[in-house]
Amino acid sequence: MPNLFLELRNDHDVDQYKSNFERDGFVRINRLFSDELAEQIHAVLENKTPWHLVHSTPDHTHQYYHPNVWNAKAAAERAEVFKQVSTQARDGFSYLYTCYPMIQAYLKGQDPEWPLHAMTEFLNTHEVLEFVKDITGEPECDRLDCQATKYSQGHFLNTHYDHDAGSLSNRKVAYVMSFTKDWPANWGGQLLMLDDEDTVLSGFTPTFNSLTLFKVPKRHLVTQVSSFAGHSRYSITGWLLNNVPSAPAS
Repeated sequence: MPNLFLELRNDHDVDQYKSNFERDGFVRINRLFSDELAEQIHAVLENKTPWHLVHSTPDHTHQYYHPNVWNAKAAAERAEVFKQVSTQARDGFSYLYTCYPMIQAYLKGQDPEWPLHAMTEFLNTHEVLEFVKDITGEPECDRLDCQATKYSQGHFLNTHYDHDAGSLSNRKVAYVMSFTKDWPANWGGQLLMLDDEDTVLSGFTPTFNSLTLFKVPKRHLVTQVSSFAGHSRYSITGWLLNNVPSAPAS
Protein backbone atom coordinates (compact mmCIF):
# COMPACT_ATOMS: atom_id res chain seq x y z
CA MET A 1 0.00 0.00 0.00
CA PRO A 2 1.38 3.46 -0.89
CA ASN A 3 1.97 6.01 1.85
CA LEU A 4 -1.25 7.72 2.86
CA PHE A 5 -1.52 11.39 1.97
CA LEU A 6 -3.83 12.57 4.76
CA GLU A 7 -5.84 15.74 4.41
CA LEU A 8 -9.39 16.87 5.14
CA ARG A 9 -11.68 17.83 2.31
CA ASN A 10 -11.41 21.56 1.66
CA ASP A 11 -15.14 22.32 1.34
CA HIS A 12 -16.37 21.64 4.89
CA ASP A 13 -18.99 24.08 6.20
CA VAL A 14 -17.31 24.77 9.54
CA ASP A 15 -19.76 27.51 10.49
CA GLN A 16 -22.71 25.12 10.11
CA TYR A 17 -20.95 22.40 12.09
CA LYS A 18 -20.13 24.91 14.81
CA SER A 19 -23.74 26.07 14.98
CA ASN A 20 -25.04 22.51 15.24
CA PHE A 21 -22.53 21.61 17.95
CA GLU A 22 -23.35 24.73 19.96
CA ARG A 23 -27.08 23.97 19.72
CA ASP A 24 -27.03 20.21 20.35
CA GLY A 25 -23.74 19.41 22.07
CA PHE A 26 -22.85 17.07 19.20
CA VAL A 27 -22.47 17.06 15.44
CA ARG A 28 -21.92 14.46 12.73
CA ILE A 29 -19.76 15.51 9.79
CA ASN A 30 -20.14 13.42 6.65
CA ARG A 31 -17.48 12.83 3.98
CA LEU A 32 -14.64 13.93 6.23
CA PHE A 33 -11.99 12.79 3.74
CA SER A 34 -12.02 12.25 0.01
CA ASP A 35 -13.68 8.99 -0.97
CA GLU A 36 -10.37 7.58 -2.21
CA LEU A 37 -8.56 8.34 1.04
CA ALA A 38 -11.40 6.94 3.16
CA GLU A 39 -11.21 3.68 1.17
CA GLN A 40 -7.47 3.46 1.82
CA ILE A 41 -7.97 3.98 5.57
CA HIS A 42 -10.71 1.35 5.64
CA ALA A 43 -8.43 -1.12 3.86
CA VAL A 44 -5.75 -0.71 6.53
CA LEU A 45 -8.27 -1.20 9.34
CA GLU A 46 -9.82 -4.23 7.70
CA ASN A 47 -6.72 -6.01 6.45
CA LYS A 48 -3.52 -4.67 8.02
CA THR A 49 -4.25 -4.01 11.70
CA PRO A 50 -3.17 -6.34 14.56
CA TRP A 51 -6.26 -6.09 16.73
CA HIS A 52 -6.00 -6.45 20.54
CA LEU A 53 -8.97 -7.74 22.50
CA VAL A 54 -9.89 -5.39 25.37
CA HIS A 55 -12.49 -5.88 28.09
CA SER A 56 -13.46 -4.60 31.51
CA THR A 57 -12.57 -6.44 34.71
CA PRO A 58 -14.47 -6.67 38.01
CA ASP A 59 -12.04 -4.18 39.58
CA HIS A 60 -12.75 -1.67 36.77
CA THR A 61 -9.44 -1.95 34.97
CA HIS A 62 -8.73 -2.53 31.29
CA GLN A 63 -7.52 -5.95 30.23
CA TYR A 64 -5.69 -5.99 26.91
CA TYR A 65 -4.58 -9.09 25.05
CA HIS A 66 -1.97 -8.98 22.33
CA PRO A 67 -3.29 -11.02 19.37
CA ASN A 68 -0.73 -13.78 19.95
CA VAL A 69 -1.67 -14.07 23.62
CA TRP A 70 -5.41 -14.21 22.98
CA ASN A 71 -5.06 -16.67 20.12
CA ALA A 72 -3.01 -18.98 22.35
CA LYS A 73 -5.73 -19.21 25.00
CA ALA A 74 -7.75 -22.39 25.22
CA ALA A 75 -11.41 -22.25 24.26
CA ALA A 76 -12.43 -22.75 27.90
CA GLU A 77 -10.34 -19.74 29.00
CA ARG A 78 -11.88 -17.55 26.32
CA ALA A 79 -15.36 -18.68 27.32
CA GLU A 80 -14.65 -17.74 30.94
CA VAL A 81 -13.59 -14.23 29.89
CA PHE A 82 -16.80 -13.77 27.89
CA LYS A 83 -18.87 -15.06 30.80
CA GLN A 84 -17.25 -12.63 33.25
CA VAL A 85 -17.72 -9.66 30.90
CA SER A 86 -21.37 -10.55 30.24
CA THR A 87 -22.14 -11.01 33.93
CA GLN A 88 -20.60 -7.64 34.71
CA ALA A 89 -22.51 -5.99 31.86
CA ARG A 90 -25.89 -7.15 33.16
CA ASP A 91 -25.92 -4.75 36.11
CA GLY A 92 -23.01 -2.35 35.60
CA PHE A 93 -20.34 -0.91 33.37
CA SER A 94 -18.62 -3.33 31.03
CA TYR A 95 -17.24 -3.54 27.52
CA LEU A 96 -15.77 -5.95 25.01
CA TYR A 97 -14.25 -5.10 21.65
CA THR A 98 -10.94 -5.11 19.81
CA CYS A 99 -8.65 -2.14 19.45
CA TYR A 100 -5.26 -0.98 18.26
CA PRO A 101 -3.62 1.38 20.82
CA MET A 102 -2.41 4.01 18.36
CA ILE A 103 -0.72 6.41 20.79
CA GLN A 104 1.05 3.68 22.76
CA ALA A 105 2.20 1.90 19.61
CA TYR A 106 3.44 5.13 18.03
CA LEU A 107 5.41 6.23 21.10
CA LYS A 108 6.96 2.79 21.57
CA GLY A 109 7.81 2.33 17.91
CA GLN A 110 5.67 -0.79 17.64
CA ASP A 111 4.59 -2.16 14.23
CA PRO A 112 6.72 0.41 12.36
CA GLU A 113 5.27 -0.56 8.97
CA TRP A 114 1.64 0.04 10.03
CA PRO A 115 0.36 2.70 7.60
CA LEU A 116 -1.90 4.51 10.07
CA HIS A 117 0.90 5.72 12.32
CA ALA A 118 0.62 8.65 9.94
CA MET A 119 -2.94 9.20 11.23
CA THR A 120 -1.64 9.56 14.79
CA GLU A 121 0.58 12.39 13.59
CA PHE A 122 -2.09 13.90 11.33
CA LEU A 123 -4.66 14.18 14.12
CA ASN A 124 -2.29 16.45 15.99
CA THR A 125 -1.43 18.76 13.12
CA HIS A 126 -2.49 22.39 13.14
CA GLU A 127 -5.01 21.63 10.37
CA VAL A 128 -6.97 19.04 12.32
CA LEU A 129 -6.67 20.58 15.78
CA GLU A 130 -7.91 23.96 14.56
CA PHE A 131 -10.75 22.29 12.64
CA VAL A 132 -11.98 20.45 15.74
CA LYS A 133 -11.32 23.31 18.20
CA ASP A 134 -13.17 25.80 16.01
CA ILE A 135 -16.23 23.57 15.71
CA THR A 136 -16.36 22.71 19.42
CA GLY A 137 -15.35 26.06 20.91
CA GLU A 138 -12.39 24.61 22.85
CA PRO A 139 -9.46 26.90 21.99
CA GLU A 140 -7.33 25.86 24.97
CA CYS A 141 -7.09 22.21 23.93
CA ASP A 142 -3.79 21.11 22.46
CA ARG A 143 -4.00 17.50 21.31
CA LEU A 144 -6.13 14.59 20.14
CA ASP A 145 -5.52 11.09 21.41
CA CYS A 146 -6.65 8.09 19.42
CA GLN A 147 -7.21 4.38 19.19
CA ALA A 148 -8.56 2.28 16.35
CA THR A 149 -11.51 0.06 17.23
CA LYS A 150 -13.16 -2.93 15.63
CA TYR A 151 -16.52 -4.14 16.96
CA SER A 152 -17.57 -7.58 15.77
CA GLN A 153 -20.46 -9.87 16.72
CA GLY A 154 -21.19 -9.62 20.46
CA HIS A 155 -19.00 -6.59 21.10
CA PHE A 156 -20.36 -3.61 23.06
CA LEU A 157 -19.56 -0.63 25.28
CA ASN A 158 -22.00 -0.06 28.14
CA THR A 159 -23.32 3.28 29.36
CA HIS A 160 -20.70 5.75 30.62
CA TYR A 161 -19.80 9.45 30.69
CA ASP A 162 -16.14 9.49 29.54
CA HIS A 163 -14.98 11.00 32.85
CA ASP A 164 -11.22 10.84 33.25
CA ALA A 165 -10.81 10.83 37.03
CA GLY A 166 -7.28 11.15 38.28
CA SER A 167 -5.71 12.30 35.02
CA LEU A 168 -4.11 15.65 34.32
CA SER A 169 -5.30 15.45 30.72
CA ASN A 170 -8.85 16.76 30.68
CA ARG A 171 -11.25 15.27 28.14
CA LYS A 172 -13.31 18.07 26.63
CA VAL A 173 -14.78 16.52 23.48
CA ALA A 174 -15.10 12.90 22.36
CA TYR A 175 -14.93 11.90 18.72
CA VAL A 176 -15.70 8.88 16.57
CA MET A 177 -14.21 8.78 13.09
CA SER A 178 -16.21 6.07 11.38
CA PHE A 179 -15.05 3.84 8.51
CA THR A 180 -17.87 1.28 8.54
CA LYS A 181 -19.45 0.26 5.25
CA ASP A 182 -23.01 -0.83 4.46
CA TRP A 183 -24.27 -1.17 8.03
CA PRO A 184 -28.03 -1.71 8.55
CA ALA A 185 -29.39 -0.35 11.83
CA ASN A 186 -30.55 -3.80 12.92
CA TRP A 187 -26.93 -4.97 13.13
CA GLY A 188 -26.53 -2.92 16.33
CA GLY A 189 -23.32 -1.03 17.09
CA GLN A 190 -25.13 2.32 17.37
CA LEU A 191 -23.70 5.24 19.31
CA LEU A 192 -26.56 6.42 21.54
CA MET A 193 -26.79 9.56 23.69
CA LEU A 194 -28.91 9.18 26.84
CA ASP A 195 -30.34 11.25 29.64
CA ASP A 196 -30.01 10.14 33.27
CA GLU A 197 -33.19 8.05 33.01
CA ASP A 198 -31.99 6.05 29.98
CA THR A 199 -34.15 7.91 27.48
CA VAL A 200 -32.41 7.97 24.10
CA LEU A 201 -31.87 11.60 23.11
CA SER A 202 -30.06 10.95 19.84
CA GLY A 203 -28.19 8.20 18.08
CA PHE A 204 -25.94 7.38 15.16
CA THR A 205 -25.73 4.23 13.09
CA PRO A 206 -22.18 3.36 11.98
CA THR A 207 -21.38 4.86 8.62
CA PHE A 208 -18.49 5.36 6.25
CA ASN A 209 -16.13 8.36 6.25
CA SER A 210 -17.78 10.45 8.96
CA LEU A 211 -16.72 12.27 12.12
CA THR A 212 -18.99 12.55 15.16
CA LEU A 213 -18.04 15.05 17.89
CA PHE A 214 -19.79 15.39 21.26
CA LYS A 215 -19.21 17.22 24.50
CA VAL A 216 -17.78 15.46 27.53
CA PRO A 217 -19.30 14.48 29.87
CA LYS A 218 -22.29 13.09 27.98
CA ARG A 219 -23.97 9.83 28.90
CA HIS A 220 -23.66 7.40 25.99
CA LEU A 221 -23.04 3.82 24.92
CA VAL A 222 -22.33 1.63 21.91
CA THR A 223 -25.03 -1.01 21.57
CA GLN A 224 -24.05 -4.65 21.19
CA VAL A 225 -23.29 -5.79 17.65
CA SER A 226 -25.83 -8.44 16.72
CA SER A 227 -25.01 -12.10 16.25
CA PHE A 228 -26.02 -11.84 12.58
CA ALA A 229 -23.94 -8.78 11.66
CA GLY A 230 -22.27 -9.47 8.32
CA HIS A 231 -18.96 -7.72 9.02
CA SER A 232 -17.26 -5.47 11.56
CA ARG A 233 -17.67 -1.88 12.71
CA TYR A 234 -14.44 0.11 12.20
CA SER A 235 -13.57 3.47 13.70
CA ILE A 236 -10.84 5.68 15.12
CA THR A 237 -11.89 7.23 18.41
CA GLY A 238 -10.56 9.39 21.22
CA TRP A 239 -10.80 12.77 22.88
CA LEU A 240 -9.82 16.38 22.40
CA LEU A 241 -7.62 17.08 25.43
CA ASN A 242 -5.93 19.87 27.26
CA ASN A 243 -3.07 19.74 29.72
CA VAL A 244 -4.58 21.97 32.38
CA PRO A 245 -5.02 19.93 35.57
CA SER A 246 -8.39 19.93 37.24
CA ALA A 247 -8.65 21.78 40.54
CA PRO A 248 -8.33 19.42 43.50
CA ALA A 249 -11.50 18.63 45.38
CA SER A 250 -11.94 20.77 48.48
